[in-house]
Formats: sequence, C-alpha cells, structure tokens
Amino acid sequence: MTFRNRVIASTVGVATIAVLLACFASFLTTRNSLLASVDSSLSHAAQLAKPQSSGEDIRLSGAFSELILPNGSTLPKSTIPIDSIILKVASGQLGNQLRTVQIKGSPFRELIVAIPKDTEVACTDGSCELKTTSAELFILNISGEVNQLRHLVGTLLLVALGGVFLAFLLGTFIARTALRPLESVTNEIENVANTNDLSYRIQEGSDDELGRLRSVFNKLLTSVEDSQLLQRQLVIDASHELRTPLTSLRTNAQVMSRASELSPEDLNQLKADIITQVDELSALVTDLGELSRGERSEGEIVRLHLADCVEESVDTAKTYARIKQITIDTNLESSIILGRRDRLERAVSNLLTNAIKFTPENGRIVVSSSNGAISVSDSGPGVAEADRPFIFDRFWRAPSSRPLPGSGLGLSIVAQVVSEFHGSIEIDQDPVLGGARFIITFPPVLDV
Repeated sequence: MTFRNRVIASTVGVATIAVLLACFASFLTTRNSLLASVDSSLSHAAQLAKPQSSGEDIRLSGAFSELILPNGSTLPKSTIPIDSIILKVASGQLGNQLRTVQIKGSPFRELIVAIPKDTEVACTDGSCELKTTSAELFILNISGEVNQLRHLVGTLLLVALGGVFLAFLLGTFIARTALRPLESVTNEIENVANTNDLSYRIQEGSDDELGRLRSVFNKLLTSVEDSQLLQRQLVIDASHELRTPLTSLRTNAQVMSRASELSPEDLNQLKADIITQVDELSALVTDLGELSRGERSEGEIVRLHLADCVEESVDTAKTYARIKQITIDTNLESSIILGRRDRLERAVSNLLTNAIKFTPENGRIVVSSSNGAISVSDSGPGVAEADRPFIFDRFWRAPSSRPLPGSGLGLSIVAQVVSEFHGSIEIDQDPVLGGARFIITFPPVLDV
C-alpha cells in the first residue's frame, strides 16, 4: 500500500469511527430520553392512581392498570400475561419493577408496584381491604417510540454512510494536497540518484517539516560531496606518493639484474636501499589504511586513563629514541577521557615518532599529560610559522623534511583521531627546549 493510500485509509478510518461513535451516542441518548419520558409518565400515573380493582382510567393515554394477587388472578380480568416476576412482586418477594416486554408482538413498558398487606383499594361496591400482599401493574404501549427509534437508526445509517463517503473524498483531497510537496522532493531526490549530481541542491522553502527535510537532505548531499572529494584527493595523493618509491624499486630491481657486475659495497648499499623503500611502502600502506577509516572508527568508546595510554606509547618510543641517544622525560598526571585505546595510542605514537625524527642526536623530548591534555615537546628545529597551517594536511611535508623518511600522513592521522574524540590540537614553539610543541586537548571526564 502506498503512503498516499495509507493517508486516505487512516483519514477514512478515523472519520468512520468518529461518525459511528456519534451515531451510537445519538441513538442511546434518544432511546434513553424516550424511555425516561415513558417511565416518568408511568411513575406519575402510579402516584396519582389509588390501588383499584375497577379498571378505571388513570388519566394516561394508552395506559392500562390492574391489580394482581399472589395467586395470579387479576382485577379486573385481562389478557396481559402474568409471569414469575409479577408474581414475586405480588407475593412480596421483590420490590417495584420497571421493564420492557413484548405482548402479542407489540412492545410495552411495565411498571409493577408492590402493595403491602391490609391496603385499602377501590372496589365496585366502594372500598375493600386486601388481606394479602399484591401488586398493581401499570402498562403502556410504546410502539410509537420504538418506531421512532427504528426511523432514527435508518437515518443514522444514512448519515454514517454519507460521513464515510465524505471522509473518503476529504481524505483523497488532503492526501493529494499534503503529499504534493513531498512528491516534488521525492522527484528531486530521484533526479540526484539517477544523475549522481552531488552539486545539486533542493530549494529549502519555508521552515516547516518539508523545509527541514530539504535542509537535512542538502546537508547530506554536502557531506557526501565533501567525502567524495576527499576520497578522490586521497587516491590522487596516494598514487603520487606511491609512484616515487615504486619507480625507485623498479630501478633498483633492474640494477639487481646485473648484481654480478657490482662491487660488494654497491651490492650491500643496493640491498639496503631496497629494504628502506619497502619499509616506506609498508608504512605508507599502513597509514593509508588508517586514514581510510574516516572520522569514525570501529569499536566501543570507553573511559580511558590518559596517563596509562601515554606511558605505554612512551615506553615503545624509547626503544627507537635510544638509537639517537634521545632522552624522553615524562610528567604524567591522572585524568580520564572517552575514546578508543588503540586510536589514542596511535595518535600519541605518531607524535613521538615525529618528535624523534626531528630531534638531533643526544636531544631531549618531554611528554606531559594532565586534565585531558597531552603535550609533546622536542629540542629539534621546530616548525616554521609559515608551515603550521599545512602541517596536518595529507601527504604534506615541509621542504626541510622531504629528504627524511616518511609518508606525510602521520600528523594527518593525529588530527583525525583528535577530531574523532571531539578534541583540539595546537602547535607552537616550546619555550624551554626550543623545538616544536604539540598540545592535544580532549574533553575530560570526572572520575566518579
């Protein structure tokens, strides 16, 4: 079933229920009103009439009254059926009763009034005193009222059918009118899907539900377009960066084919170059895989003790720092953040690797953390003021660092992790060591 048909069906269904409830309520109200009027007349007649056995008129048109004794005999004689309910009232077992009965196919309303023992009643020769309990029956033909209710039911059925038909017409009109703008938006979205034109934007229009839908879809198109541009740029940059080591490897492989003509020194240098190039390619592929995660990685976000994560990364980095006789000092204070441990350690490790690469032999690196912040400082040459806006771009490398090994992706991964955990990163010059200082700040979490 289409959405339009569901709207029409819902409208008709709600209207049908409302009309039926209104008709039922009208029928009950009218029925109760008619019966209440009849019952009031019978009660009034019972109050005016003195218990009698002569069948005299009680001044109620269409009404008849009679006296019923416990043995079932009536005064005056009549053909009105005497059932067990009337006999129980006459014998004193039940109180007054008011009910509707069928007599010879016609509806009647009966009021049965209990008469106690020793009650004086009117007789043909004056007055008589009843020696036993009895009952007086007041009965009124309500065929007219029943016919009125039947006519009312027919009228209400016609009203209900008319209401349902009108609801169907209104539902169809409302569905077409209300869904026309939605159909327009759907057609525009289908056009984008068919043409793959991510630069297309929908006119947002008024600030209502459909306007919000258009606005959200435009934001989605912008996000998809930006993501596609980043992917294309990543592929272009990756192919460019891969071209150089692959070309160098091919050249060295060609030279290896003439290994017999090379001196042992040249052959060892050639092998070392190939290993270095393969390591660069491996690191580049690893970094590309890390960047391909986007700004959201897999895994559960948990509470992390920042000092423990930093300390583990520092212990690993000290192994590489010993080669250049670099000292790594730490000043770690306990704090907690929300994140993923592997991603956080990767970001800290990249900062330490970058610091080791640019720190001269016998240099010094200082790592500190407190209150959700991490600081990594080195005694290297630092980062030029003009290079700082580009240092976190993918594959960007400062002119002074291009001779050094690296893919230009390490700091990009750091920036990606920081963005993922809603943090910020700054770079300046350390006032004590004189080199670069990277400061990462994450939203801290209270330790409860």
